[in-house]
Amino acid sequence: MDELRSLAESAGYTVVESFEQVRGPDPRYQIGSGKARELADLVSKNGVERTIFDNELKPVQAYNLAKATGVEAVDRFQLILEIFARRASTTEAKLQIKLAQLRYELARAKEKVKLARMGEQPGFMGLGAYEVDVYYEAVKRQIHSIQDKLRKIRKKRRLHRARRLELGFSLVSLAGYTNAGKSSLFNALAEETVPVDPGLFTTLSTTTRAVNLSGKRFLLTDTVGFIDRLPLTLIEAFHSTLEETIFSDLILLVVDVSEPRDEVERKLSCCLDTIQKIGAAGIPVVTALNKIDLLSEEEVQRKVEVLTNVAPNSVPVSALYRTNIGLLKQKMMRHLKGYVLVSFSLPVTNDSLSFLSWLFSRADIRDIKYEGNRVRVVFESVPWFAEKVMGRVKEFGGVFNA
Repeated sequence: MDELRSLAESAGYTVVESFEQVRGPDPRYQIGSGKARELADLVSKNGVERTIFDNELKPVQAYNLAKATGVEAVDRFQLILEIFARRASTTEAKLQIKLAQLRYELARAKEKVKLARMGEQPGFMGLGAYEVDVYYEAVKRQIHSIQDKLRKIRKKRRLHRARRLELGFSLVSLAGYTNAGKSSLFNALAEETVPVDPGLFTTLSTTTRAVNLSGKRFLLTDTVGFIDRLPLTLIEAFHSTLEETIFSDLILLVVDVSEPRDEVERKLSCCLDTIQKIGAAGIPVVTALNKIDLLSEEEVQRKVEVLTNVAPNSVPVSALYRTNIGLLKQKMMRHLKGYVLVSFSLPVTNDSLSFLSWLFSRADIRDIKYEGNRVRVVFESVPWFAEKVMGRVKEFGGVFNA
């Protein structure tokens, strides 16, 4: 319920009342008929404009609740979509959200039209003029149109990813529960100022920057936050964004350890499950146990001991105050792909000097010596990039030594 309240506030609502009921779901109202009458009284007394349910509402339940209370009833998934719609800033994010909304609508379209024709209720207005099949097909056409647009964006994203691979940099993706401090950690590592907000889901589109890590450059990507019971519809809609995590060399998982132990473990479990669900289970994970500045030293020690066996390769940090960021970088370097130290020599020409300039911007050059009309270079890189350099060196009549 605390999380539902936070979601409601992030959507711009003022929560005036809340209650729970422990029972099996009622087919008519989701809650029992007595609770529905209690809800109607609360709506009337407090001037409520909308009721929000943590459970999934079927169209008939939302319809009956709207009829009983006089205001629209929405569920957790609709609320999350609403937050996403408010926070989306890029064309891709807006299209992804619209796609999720339409898929949600499509699954309920036939029943919703049927109910709308029975009489207008909040949240069901404007559908009475539609025949069921006409409305259903209209939603499907919108879905196909958005999917075509997203395919073009995804193709462009793949080209950008291919270009980044050509640079020879390893890719690190930030992941974590929403509001765990991913963007703050991104700022600490990349020395950037991406927006940081106490609300949920500040980041809906990816931001990628080149970052220096122990003398080596890698690409750091900030991605959309996870949340418990994130619907598959939403995961599918944000596939192209989450793809950045799937193709990364390392996942930097951010966990807010300032919360109670049960909450920390629940959110950590949710994140690890989501990583597996999107197909990124085989990628190494380093866990940043964030917000230690809100805990005493004894509390930090207890949390670290408790999470050692469940949080992969954990490091306690404070992204806000840059505490233990150096230690975190060391841990990340140990789990990135193994680097190889290689050397080559080639004749000094205008073309080879241009090639060397290109290499300096993409690899960690350890040594360079000019010997007569030849130059000898020692550099460190990931194995596949070293192989790419080897091909270029041979083109210039050089000698490559592994």
